[in-house]
Amino acid sequence: MNTLSAAENLAAGVWQSGLAQVVGGLVVVAVLIGAVWLGFRLSDRESKKPNPEEQPHRPDTGALPGEMEEYRKPSEMPQTDGEHRLMPYQLKNAGEASTDPPTEEKRKWGGISSGGFGSGGTGHGD
Repeated sequence: MNTLSAAENLAAGVWQSGLAQVVGGLVVVAVLIGAVWLGFRLSDRESKKPNPEEQPHRPDTGALPGEMEEYRKPSEMPQTDGEHRLMPYQLKNAGEASTDPPTEEKRKWGGISSGGFGSGGTGHGD
């Protein structure tokens, strides 16, 4: 006893034979090809990239635009008693600006050898 109608039998046969999957796959491929084609058309409408001569260039000094290089002398850290905490608004401005670079002696770490991790040293000026 077959209770399915003729149309249902035909639809079931088409699905089982794989024809529906092939047609569905072709529809998906057609949609993807159309999307790529539309993307190419939209990218053709956009303005062209500037030539290397039209690109912005760095200044002749070699520094980046808006970049500043200066040396500052450190300011002293205010000392407090152990009960009160020093708040950020209580700190002074960074040290005063100086255009002279520090000497080699001032840039070196003074007096204490650091001793790297695993070097066997204590790292406290032994």
